[in-house]
Amino acid sequence: MPSNPVPDAVVDVIEPATEAVMARVPAADVEATRAAVARAKAALPAWRAVAPRDRALLLARIGAGVEAELEALARLEARNAGKPIGDARGEIALVADTFRYFAAAPERLIGQTIPVAGGVNMTFREPLGVVGLITPWNFPLAIASWKIAPALAAGNTVVLKPAALTPLTAIELERIAREAGLPEDVFTVLVGSGRVVGEALVADPDVAKIAFTGSTAVGRRIGALAAESITRVTLELGGKSANVIFADADLEAAAAAAPGAVFGNAGQDCCARARILVQRSAVDRFLELFVAHTKALRVGDPLDEATQMGPLISADQLSEVRSFLDEVPIAAQGRTPDGPGYWFPPTVLAPVTPDARAARDEIFGPIACVIPFEGEAEAIAMANDTIYGLSGSIWTRDGARALRMARAIESGTLSINSNTSVRVTTPFGGFKQSGIGRELGPDALNHYTELKNVFMAT
Repeated sequence: MPSNPVPDAVVDVIEPATEAVMARVPAADVEATRAAVARAKAALPAWRAVAPRDRALLLARIGAGVEAELEALARLEARNAGKPIGDARGEIALVADTFRYFAAAPERLIGQTIPVAGGVNMTFREPLGVVGLITPWNFPLAIASWKIAPALAAGNTVVLKPAALTPLTAIELERIAREAGLPEDVFTVLVGSGRVVGEALVADPDVAKIAFTGSTAVGRRIGALAAESITRVTLELGGKSANVIFADADLEAAAAAAPGAVFGNAGQDCCARARILVQRSAVDRFLELFVAHTKALRVGDPLDEATQMGPLISADQLSEVRSFLDEVPIAAQGRTPDGPGYWFPPTVLAPVTPDARAARDEIFGPIACVIPFEGEAEAIAMANDTIYGLSGSIWTRDGARALRMARAIESGTLSINSNTSVRVTTPFGGFKQSGIGRELGPDALNHYTELKNVFMAT
């Protein structure tokens, strides 16, 4: 169970493939949140004093604990978030890898000595203090681990508010961390609404930093609230990523990869390459190939090994996604199961103009917009014509063009002849209104530490 619940308040956790309640979880309120922060603050001195080697061993044991329970965690994530079991296994494996990667960090948080007159100048990386983490429902445990592991590695204590729709694997992770030997109150999970628990975390003067993943609209509000107390923030927000495909590309490979890039996780992915920009001379051939792959997608029970796409997370999300079909032509749709569940078919819209709502707003559902372009300059202009800048892809056999495009597109993470966005060892984050700061890779640690400068006169 999550730490410090309020017995009279509960969150009903719905299984999106069945619309049934799969769990009832005690929920925290403002007072419970303040109490958890106070306990985390009290636990901070002892935790930051833990020797780097011992902190590293604890993080490694948490990663091993996750790996030991991978199948159970994956099945829980698949049911709670509606994602295919194969994808869920990959995400839980990523969680274990993330803890293993950051287990190496405590012994490598090194500063510098800087030549100065009259003495020695040194820099140190110091923990921030209590860190509040607010995580989304689309990749529940994976994204939580991206924040928890570096925060703990740097010597901070952590209070995590998972999304109320998908809290179950976070609760299990808290148990695994305790069993691995992590001291009490160093890592606490609080389940509740963003308006209650989330805003209480942001407003608490004892929280030194907020790390948030979610919508740009909520990110703006968190940034504004955090500014009142100059609380540090890392924001990983929305996206409307472009998948730019030139006529000289391997069209078969690009079309085969495109469904996973936009329909993966039922399109509920801030990195979804939902704007497919195709050079006009290649549009017909690409569409032919892409539609065939789209119609072949297996949509169904998340626990079925053959399933490639599950349901949307909720009835509200289903209603929102449906609203994007009003103004644009549908080129193709896949099939969905009958019966209960928040099902929406993988959908290709074409041709779409760049100013259409479906091409500009983040849909967070399995809808792809195919938009023609003429040449390189127009492709760059279209790719950059958005408030977002999180991810994207470039498909071409021309290496020089690929590099020109990669330097010109305003996005934090780009792939060439690939649709991948996330690796534990490399930085992840966005330009423009897709966020502030970076997660994963060595850069993540900079966002969970303060740089201290010390001069010693000699």
